[in-house]
Amino acid sequence: MQHRYGGPETLELEEVERPTAGIGEVLVRVRAAALNPTDYVVMRGFLRMQSGWRRPKQQVRGFDAAGTIEAVGAGVADLSLGDAVFGSCRGSFAEYALSAADKIARKPERLSFEQAAGIAVAGTMALNGLRDHAQLRDGQRVAITGATGGVGSFAVQIAKAYGADVTAVCRTENVELARELGADHVFDYTRDDYLRGDRYDAIFDNGGGRSLRELRRALAPGGVVVLNCGQDISLALAGVLARLIRRRDVKQFVRKVTRPDLLELAALAEDGRLTPVVDRTYPLAETPAAMTYLMARHPRGKVVVTL
Repeated sequence: MQHRYGGPETLELEEVERPTAGIGEVLVRVRAAALNPTDYVVMRGFLRMQSGWRRPKQQVRGFDAAGTIEAVGAGVADLSLGDAVFGSCRGSFAEYALSAADKIARKPERLSFEQAAGIAVAGTMALNGLRDHAQLRDGQRVAITGATGGVGSFAVQIAKAYGADVTAVCRTENVELARELGADHVFDYTRDDYLRGDRYDAIFDNGGGRSLRELRRALAPGGVVVLNCGQDISLALAGVLARLIRRRDVKQFVRKVTRPDLLELAALAEDGRLTPVVDRTYPLAETPAAMTYLMARHPRGKVVVTL
């Protein structure tokens, strides 16, 4: 629970009443929930227009979850009690959380709850960016920055599943992981410049620390830069300006979790082309420590709390 905005110390473990599934909703018994930078943004009060001016309206943090269905609301026909599921839940850092039925899907059998918990937000961000905005096609060259992070680790695997030639950009200690994810070429950004010499059909930038001008210069004719700016405010503002002047080679978007996208990601996971990376797990009572770790470091894949 969070009753006031602030740092991880404002997250408290409390007993609350179990939610009730309404029309078109399911109640999930949470087995694992993944952290996202958005949780930190809301926790600190940076989105008060949506989350509440004086204090959080939604007092339980968390958006990603995997677990089993505990109750099914009216109007839900294709999910049943006991189904193992994953997707987007409101207030997932809890024993029970509500989800709209169109934002959840059955968990791939080959994945653990911890792995599946991190798919909804980061996985759909990667899928939306590459499929819908980069419109990535077989044989195209794509560069992915932050390639071993939460979104980037999904993006590398999705791009390979789409038949792309993938250049992964990451830190020294993550080079081998990038190769394990399937990248064709790996750049250690502390030593090499992936923008020098090569030209890409798409660059999926996850706050990679380069200016929009530099990114655009590295595009092949007809190429596109897709921005997932994260905490990079200057790049986010540059992306907004690019949209205002209707630049066709720059895309900035807000991801949306939908059942069809979850089903596509589940299919990729089921046939072995997508395996979520879990950096570290924490028990629910240590959610503040998990949040501190998420924001103080550059996790390899996802940070997850378990119940």
